[in-house]
Amino acid sequence: MGRVFIAGSINMDVVATADRHPKVGETVAGRQVLYFPGGKGANQAVAASRLGTKTTLIGRLGKDSFGAELRTFLGAQGIDLGSTKETAEAHTGTAIITVAASDNTIVVIPGSNALVDADDIADVPLAKGDVAVSQFEIPLPTIAAFFQRARAAGATTLLNPAPAQKMSAELLALVDILVLNETELGFLAGVELSDGDEAARIIDVARQLQARGDQTICVTLGKRGVLALAGREEFAVPGRAVKAVDTTGAGDCFVGALAAQLAEGVSLRAALAFANAAASISVQRMGAGPSMPTAAEVAAVVKAG
Repeated sequence: MGRVFIAGSINMDVVATADRHPKVGETVAGRQVLYFPGGKGANQAVAASRLGTKTTLIGRLGKDSFGAELRTFLGAQGIDLGSTKETAEAHTGTAIITVAASDNTIVVIPGSNALVDADDIADVPLAKGDVAVSQFEIPLPTIAAFFQRARAAGATTLLNPAPAQKMSAELLALVDILVLNETELGFLAGVELSDGDEAARIIDVARQLQARGDQTICVTLGKRGVLALAGREEFAVPGRAVKAVDTTGAGDCFVGALAAQLAEGVSLRAALAFANAAASISVQRMGAGPSMPTAAEVAAVVKAG
């Protein structure tokens, strides 16, 4: 049984809820303000750990009240925080989120996340069978160093390139499994894509982006499910129709659950179906980190079909 190692961001999410999103220059009355542990790295680590997989989070927190609260929360989820450092050079990462009509807008201030460097991942005990995960809320050179170490150790590398930004061909080639939505796929491939595009077109664009013949690209399509290009094989995992309350962190739940399943030795197709079920549970709850389901909850949903 492998472990999950996640190098990524840790944020405090400050969530404002309202009946609708303001237009540019407009002020609207909100309903409430909420504080949730977040950050793509932390969310993915919570998702993996709650599913019972040994999970280590590599990142940085500021020496402030948000940092202290986040460390307490993450530790309570059973996550190994031995590689999560505190720094006085910057504040803890913060995300300002507006939620209205189940959709969200997000402004992320990186803070201490921008200081995660190659030294932070230098002593991580990666081994064959482990899954090394990262996203684009820490510096790209750090991710490259992390994945180089992972591949040298025989671990599987999984990248969630969000928020989308251009990356080098060298970094892309270090990725075994790329998990992204259709907008991020279109951005990286230099092609305009929308959620209404046919599956065949999305797979064609994924094939254009594929850096190696054995690379897997998983495109998440929300309620439409997931499309996967695994080497030369392509297949779809159907979506799940649920009443969404808050979509914040749904993609992170999917990534964390997928990593956990792969570390357990589950096949890609079954792991994607499981991750899809996990994400469908998370969108029915408020917040990112706190909305991640347990293994028993996901198993119940999968069993119910």
